[in-house]
Amino acid sequence: MIHITLPDGSIREFPGPVTVAEVAASIGSGLAKAALAGKINDTVVDTSYQITADSPLAIITAKDAEGLDVIRHSTAHLLAYAVKELFPEAQVTIGPVIENGFFYDFSYKRPFTPEDLLAIEKKMTALAAKDEPVTRRVLPRDEAVAYFKGIGENYKAEIIASIPANEDVSLYREGAFEDLCRGPHVPSTGKLKHFKLMKLAGAYWRGDHNNEMLQRVYGTAWATKDELQNYLTQLEEAEKRDHRKLGRELDLFHIDDHAPGLVFWHPKGWTVWQGVEQYMRKVYQDNGYQEVKGPQVIDKTLWEKTGHWDKYRENMFTTESEKREYALKPMNCPGHILIFKQGIKSYRDLPLRFGEFGQCHRNEPSGGLHGIMRVRGFTQDDGHIFCTEDQIQAECVAFTTLLQKVYKDFGFTEIIYKLATRPEKRIGSEESWDKAENALMAGLRASGCDFQISAGEGAFYGPKIEYTLKDAIGREWQCGTMQVDPNMPERLDAEYVGEDGARHRPVMLHRAIVGSLERFIGILIEQHAGALPTWLAPVQVSILNITESQDAYCREIAKLLQNQGLRVQLDLRNEKITRKIREHSMQKLPYILVVGDKEKEAGSVAVRARGNIDLGVMSLQDFQSKIASDITLKL
Repeated sequence: MIHITLPDGSIREFPGPVTVAEVAASIGSGLAKAALAGKINDTVVDTSYQITADSPLAIITAKDAEGLDVIRHSTAHLLAYAVKELFPEAQVTIGPVIENGFFYDFSYKRPFTPEDLLAIEKKMTALAAKDEPVTRRVLPRDEAVAYFKGIGENYKAEIIASIPANEDVSLYREGAFEDLCRGPHVPSTGKLKHFKLMKLAGAYWRGDHNNEMLQRVYGTAWATKDELQNYLTQLEEAEKRDHRKLGRELDLFHIDDHAPGLVFWHPKGWTVWQGVEQYMRKVYQDNGYQEVKGPQVIDKTLWEKTGHWDKYRENMFTTESEKREYALKPMNCPGHILIFKQGIKSYRDLPLRFGEFGQCHRNEPSGGLHGIMRVRGFTQDDGHIFCTEDQIQAECVAFTTLLQKVYKDFGFTEIIYKLATRPEKRIGSEESWDKAENALMAGLRASGCDFQISAGEGAFYGPKIEYTLKDAIGREWQCGTMQVDPNMPERLDAEYVGEDGARHRPVMLHRAIVGSLERFIGILIEQHAGALPTWLAPVQVSILNITESQDAYCREIAKLLQNQGLRVQLDLRNEKITRKIREHSMQKLPYILVVGDKEKEAGSVAVRARGNIDLGVMSLQDFQSKIASDITLKL
């Protein structure tokens, strides 16, 4: 007898070897129909997989994360099947699952066109409707190489030839198409219903620019029609919110080929930057941080001591002077330790909190650069707390509470909390890891946070909390962090004098709330679709006259509002008022004040709020009170 243990703890008995599909059928016809794969221990297998010994088993359906991966992997193969049907001379290479979908690379004599993409997707739909079974077979490596060479698939033969000679390889067939793959796959093509091909791109074979340029077809696949539609809607909304597009339209910044990966901030964009920086500076001042400033260029010997030279040298910009080698700093923490080491520190000085708007440079690959979200030069709201092990929990609680308020003020109300715990390769005693992990967990619990455990994903020297915010269209952005680090104080010989009169190593807590200011401003632009809240908007009020007779009154209003500390734009052009309103509305301004003779005589203004909302005529005093309230409430 073979005993199969299901996730609910129940056990099913079978007289002999049994497939995953047969187990699902024994549970119920509904599950048998929904089954995409099985999970035995931590391994996902086909529904045709035969179980020959007592085993735990979970039936994987489209509702499971693993099920969605199986759908996407199988849809990648369906894409290759369709391409071979339409373009028999095309050669298939690789087709992995990626976030939200998949891609497949092809070698073909001419570039695919958007029209080809539509034809391929149509063919995929037709092949899926045939509901052909997906079957697996295993061949010795050399036999598989010969097979693929025989059918003209030289790229597949090259892939298989790189596998050790004593290994077998698995092939999956659906209809007339057979492909190399480890699997698992859906039991039949009819399970693949909700997919869409997204775009074409180029990709070098094996990622080597010396090799042939292949054609990459990207696609997405989902378990349900609604999930697919929601994803496509999110992409459409994300395109509208793209910070690069809005940055141009709102005249905030630009990226120039003369300085790839670096940002040229325009006056309006720099106003937003200053709004974020000055807000965060006040956060420092109100929460016990001392602001410091370290140099940009530091001798490489410091980076050798910290270990960065060995690990990150290729991502560091370097320079030389008087036969000494220097690096532009990629991070601020070593500099903060050097500041800590100046003068004798006592346990009474701890916790000691340093904060810096530190400009860092990292030599990111050009292909990874993305607007102001991924750059080579960036500024962090970087803070480091020097404390004892016993102070970690209290600092975690204080920091989490602070971070929640900051995110709320910027318009983010949903935060995901993750605790990354000790990796397999680590330094330090188990006792110190226990203390650090328990302190961070206790801090999150004390802050009322539900959190996930990211097992084994901590740094080699300490655990960390990752704070991820969710934006208006459901995307997730990991910005904040709280990381325990006893390693760098050890490497750079940081000490304090304890209550016992002896010298001790402090623990260093790396913490950031917004992280890179460039990236965070990009996130803000996309979160608010360019319509930044009143307190942060580069121009808060535009004043528009109808005729020249209101010019002097408009200037009086502008002066009054500027004295209130508001950022005001005055438009006295001799243009139709409808045109001026339209132009200023496109700049997503919080308020537009329209002034005609009636308003001038009454000492009032006609107020239009963002979104073309007519708030009617107000006294200047009432408008001043309203906008002051917006700014106070961070609206």
